[in-house]
Amino acid sequence: MNLSIICRSRNVLHAALILICLFFGVAATAQTAWKAPQSADQLKNPYAGNTTATAAGKTLYQQFCAICHGEKGKGDGLAGMTLKPRPANFTKEAIQTQTDGAIYWKITEGKAPMAAYKAVLTEQQRWQLVNYIRTLEKK
Repeated sequence: MNLSIICRSRNVLHAALILICLFFGVAATAQTAWKAPQSADQLKNPYAGNTTATAAGKTLYQQFCAICHGEKGKGDGLAGMTLKPRPANFTKEAIQTQTDGAIYWKITEGKAPMAAYKAVLTEQQRWQLVNYIRTLEKK
């Protein structure tokens, strides 16, 4: 067999292996769920069940969140269409089964491309957002 054919075959095989590794690495990274630390689960929502806080949360949601997460919280907001990863769909069980503390922590700390709202919103406002996000499951 011609030595140049063997070398080219080996180069093609190496390139294919590299592409496969890159593909699975990117796919694994994209599917890794964003988890709040366990300590966040201990945070208690001081406004749980408070309809006034939920109404305030709706206003905040429309002002700060809907542009990426969509009006109905499905992760389909105009600005979110180009983000990687895409914004969370708040109506999904994976979000709705998280504790209030975990959702609050994510709003507070953020994770690219989502902004952190610790310096933008008060603690009360972040809890109000949690209350409103809870209502999106039912819509």
